[in-house]
Formats: sequence, C-alpha cells, structure tokens
Amino acid sequence: MRRTLLALSTLLLIPTTNAMSQTTETQRPRARDAGVVVGILPPGPLNAITDVPGVRVGQVTVVEGDSIRTGVTAILPHGGNLFRDRVPAALHVGNGFGKLLGVTQLRELGELETPILLTCTLCVWRAADAMVEWLLEQPGMEGVRSINPVVGETNDGMLNDIRARPIRPEHVRRALESASAGPVEEGAVGAGTGTVAFGWKGGIGTSSRRLPESLGGYTVGVLVQSNYGGVLAINGAPVGRELGRFSFQRELSRRPPAEEDTPDGSIMIVVATDAPLDARNLERLASRALVGLARTGATMSNGSGDYVLAFSTAEEVRRREAQAPRAIRDLPNDAMSPLFQAVAEATEEAIYNSLFKATTTRGHRGTVEALPLDRVLEVLRKYNVVGWDRTLPPGR
Repeated sequence: MRRTLLALSTLLLIPTTNAMSQTTETQRPRARDAGVVVGILPPGPLNAITDVPGVRVGQVTVVEGDSIRTGVTAILPHGGNLFRDRVPAALHVGNGFGKLLGVTQLRELGELETPILLTCTLCVWRAADAMVEWLLEQPGMEGVRSINPVVGETNDGMLNDIRARPIRPEHVRRALESASAGPVEEGAVGAGTGTVAFGWKGGIGTSSRRLPESLGGYTVGVLVQSNYGGVLAINGAPVGRELGRFSFQRELSRRPPAEEDTPDGSIMIVVATDAPLDARNLERLASRALVGLARTGATMSNGSGDYVLAFSTAEEVRRREAQAPRAIRDLPNDAMSPLFQAVAEATEEAIYNSLFKATTTRGHRGTVEALPLDRVLEVLRKYNVVGWDRTLPPGR
C-alpha cells in the first residue's frame, strides 16, 4: 500500500494522525523557560542561531507510515548568493566516526560556498545532490562547473528505516526555500525527527549568546542535531545517574539495556557568529563548542561522529570573487576568550533545548520516550541548580 507522506516544514505544524506517532506535547518548555539558566552570558532575543544577523534556518520533517522518521535541516549564513559571496568557515572534529561531506575543500580554502544541510546518515548523498541541483538553478550560477556541498548527518536508525533512504529532492528544496531568520523549531523536527540522546528522544536544539559592548558586542549562535550517548548532566546535576538511564547499563546494573542506551551516536554542531574571524580563529572557536558538549555528559565514544562547523557572517571577512589582493579586518587572538565562553554556553544550552522540546516518538524499531521533565526538575532542585540567576543581588 502506498505510504502517505506527511512532510512538514517547521513553519507549519500538522496535527498528529495514526501515521504520525509523536505525542502532542506541544507545550514542553525550552530549558531556560523551565529555570535552567546556563552560564553567565545573556542570550540573544530569540536565543537561537538566527540571532546572528543574516543567518536563516529551514527545516522539513518527513514522516511516512510507521517507519520513516527523519528530515532535513538547512542553515544558510546569509540571504545572498553564498557561492559568489562566501563566508570564512572551519571544522573541528571531536571523533570522526561520521559522514560529513565537503570537508576537505572547506579545510583547504577556509570558506563555505553552500548552505549547510543536516540529515540522516544514508541520506547524505541524496541531500547533497538535491542541493547542488537547486544551487545550479539559481541566478548567477549559469557558468558554475564545480561546487562543494557541505552535508552532515547523524544515524537515526532506531526510529527511522534508514535503509529506505527516504530523503527526496523536494524535501531539500523545501528546507532551503523555507529558511527564515525567525524562531527555530526544536526537538523532534527536521534532521532531529528520529534522533536519540542519552536514551531519551533527542533532536534539533539552538541557543545564542550576545557579548556586552565592552567585550565587542558580538553574537554567537549554535544549532545542534543531538543523537549521542553518555551520562546526562544538566547544569552539573547528574540527571542520568539519578534517573537510572545511561550508557553501559548491561555492565553496571541488572536492568537489561534498551537499544537506545548505546553509548554510540553522533552530534552535529553548527556555530555562527558576526564576529570578524578568519578560518584559523573559527577553528579555535569550533573547538570550544566541545566544552559545552562535555558538560552535558558526552564521552565522544568510538562510534560517535562529533563535528563542529563554524562560520562568520561579518562583511569584513567575506570571500568575494576577485583576483586582486584584498584587505580584511579580523579580531586578534586576545579578543577570543569571550567568544570561547559564549560558544561553550550556547552549545550546552542548545543540547538541553533539543532534549526539553523533543516529544515521545514511535518509529521503525520501537518507541523512544521524551525526557521526563517533572522528574528532571526534581533532580535539578535537589542539586540546587535550577533558577540560580534569581538569587543574584540586584543590579547583576
């Protein structure tokens, strides 16, 4: 029987049906709304990667029948022709067990010439092909004979029939063409539709930090596709240990481990900033995102692909087509520390948002429960790590 395609962009929610098994927990809060305040720096207005001027995000969630739970998330550094108006970019690899397309040229040239796509593992090449087709059709691309698509992934094979390779060109096109600078939907959407993190439902999460003017006034935004294992910690509280769900259950307890408790998995982390950084300092910034990842309890296991892609949208460091030497203006090394603080905090909070907003999902090989927020908040109150900012003296 022909499966009914229920594809939706994150700009439009379609009510659940029997074919779409996510629970209707539409009121689940983001981490900060629940009192989980991460770090010391303030977020941007949206607390999202789209707080960085020019950055847009588009997502398409693909749910078919009882076994397809996947999607596409597109991150566009600016609204112009990215091939003609490139941004400096860099990659940092925590553990390289993954399929990240386009990285050799990105590292060689230190620049990004396409949007960044995130999807499922076996859909990487289909997504890349569809994006190339779409880009070659754009105005000003008539003479282009080489293009370097950047596509990342995590393996959603628990909830998604990944061997079906269900991503089609129309999904990629819709993600690219629906990209906007507004709020970013989080949880079990887009490329996070079928992901699992710490044994609970993972997904897409985002956060941002804005530096005070005395530190440059720059914004750092992060978007994650969380799909990895470990022992979940939130603001330092040992949530996974307290709730009795963590990696290596078979070895450390009598409870038979669930398939979703595996330590393996992956995370894609995309970092955007309006700070004028060259590729070298963007790589340094990307590496500090792993500080935030580690704080959540990740161990970057053998089978985990832990990748950070970072780019700058600043006009001063754009890579425009030209033969003549050009003058650029970028930040010195001594100005980087506040940005390092910002990216660590934003990465940590983006991961929490991916878990807080994700809903229980039934798919290809069973059901993955959403993080039980009532029990989580009990643990956080026990360790006195929720709402800490309300105890600061006036004028902070």
